[in-house]
Amino acid sequence: MKIGGRAMAVPKTLYVSHGTESVDIYSRLLDDHIIFLTGDINDDMAESIVAQLLYLESKDFEGDIQIYINSPGGLITSGLAIYDAMQCISCSVATICVGQAASMAAVLLSGGTEGKRMAFPDARMLIHQPLGGAQGQASDIVIRAQEMGRIKKRMNEILVYHTGQPMEIIQKDTDRDFFLTAEEAVKYGLIDGIVRAGEGIVKREKST
Repeated sequence: MKIGGRAMAVPKTLYVSHGTESVDIYSRLLDDHIIFLTGDINDDMAESIVAQLLYLESKDFEGDIQIYINSPGGLITSGLAIYDAMQCISCSVATICVGQAASMAAVLLSGGTEGKRMAFPDARMLIHQPLGGAQGQASDIVIRAQEMGRIKKRMNEILVYHTGQPMEIIQKDTDRDFFLTAEEAVKYGLIDGIVRAGEGIVKREKST
């Protein structure tokens, strides 16, 4: 299995359901409504995350879908596919930053259900303007520049909506790399709280 672009051995766990079977740890956690978003955000990741969100929405359960994020960001179109799915499903979505949530990943972190966006104490967040370039005919460069401007405006609108910061602040802060600690992210409105030592993370929910 590849995680974050690297081939990694996925640990297995024993799962008892009409007998004992061995399943990979991520599938087991998915049964507890937990999704891992790790590594570069791309089309393959978006397909997987959206599929998991739709699968969990179709289940009859109480509680939240939890998305654990450790990502440097990636493709904006792929990230927006995940973001739209998070916003459109009927379930509450808790987001938890583990390590880092940079660029598009920070937008997804902020897009969790209000009051349920968290980070580990030493996690860091990064927001900035979309990165891109254009080449080819002059007319094509103009078209791509206009599209990049539209995407930048949309990303800023999302951050304004979820953080409560005014557009002028978001525009200024995202003009260059803007790093935040967990404490700073709470004050900024990017997240709602910090997972503290001894509090525990996973809250098991029973399916109905």
